[in-house]
Amino acid sequence: MIQVKLFDYEHEQDLEDEMNVFLEDIRDNQIVDIKYNVATTGEEEEKQIYCFSAMIIYKKR
Repeated sequence: MIQVKLFDYEHEQDLEDEMNVFLEDIRDNQIVDIKYNVATTGEEEEKQIYCFSAMIIYKKR
């Protein structure tokens, strides 16, 4: 069965840390694909907000 795990953080280090924790329990042959995206929002006068997200597609044991 194919499953997905979604991650969404404002800081790239948080995203990396959480993905690595999840991947510790996944075997290499279970990983189908990993998708990554960065989005920003905010006007010139406003503080920019970043959104770092990823989706791991994997085969459930």
